[in-house]
Amino acid sequence: MTRKPDQSPLPDDRAALLELHREARRRRDAAPNFSEERAEASFEIERIEVHIARIERAMDPPLV
Repeated sequence: MTRKPDQSPLPDDRAALLELHREARRRRDAAPNFSEERAEASFEIERIEVHIARIERAMDPPLV
């Protein structure tokens, strides 16, 4: 399993990120257990969640 170095940048819009998160969860849930597709979707979810957290912490006041 390898992560793709050419990952496209994520949007800075929280609503758009939540939609990407929802799609990635659907892909993960549809993939067979222990498959590469499931692992890739899980990594994408992680990447999106970290970006959402960055945006929320930067808000004034933070949403944390």
